[in-house]
Amino acid sequence: MTEKKLFMVLLGCKPQGRNTEQHDIFFGIGDSLRDMVPQIEAFWKDAGKIHIDCWREVTTVDGYSITIKSRTTPIPPSSSTDEKLFFINLGGYKENDFEEYHYKMLRIAREKGKAIQDAMQTAFYKHMSFKGAESHIDDKYGVDVDDIYEIQDILSPELKEQYKICVEKGTGNIMEDELHPGYTKISDLVTR
Repeated sequence: MTEKKLFMVLLGCKPQGRNTEQHDIFFGIGDSLRDMVPQIEAFWKDAGKIHIDCWREVTTVDGYSITIKSRTTPIPPSSSTDEKLFFINLGGYKENDFEEYHYKMLRIAREKGKAIQDAMQTAFYKHMSFKGAESHIDDKYGVDVDDIYEIQDILSPELKEQYKICVEKGTGNIMEDELHPGYTKISDLVTR
């Protein structure tokens, strides 16, 4: 059995009745990007003609190795950790610019508060604001962050039931994940 992979996908579409393209982040588990198609369609049912704007196979974050294990696979105590994988969506502004910019990031931390502290140290958070329009995350966490989620919690119910995300301290020289930006039609994935 091949090891399953965690994918992070930036989806785009223009739903009926909207004036501009909308975006959302999707996390799925499978063998390939093609495996994500049914999961994506179930995730954003009313999206209309959906496409991918960027994707990433998530294997390393902050010097930690990310793997997917079946819920039935025992995890050796030596590789167990209390660290969790978080997705953070930072929002920010430029003066005299009619736009809210976003920076999507993954962070490893034991809890949301620490993940937020790390996010607040990024250049985006520090520089994408001005008086009256500060960078943000979400008020309920004591600072402004648009969104923060433990990724295990936002997987589909079927995936949560079958798999667990394992976070282990990396050893040696860990390479950063490759990002794949660019427009990809969902229909192109199905026909490959």
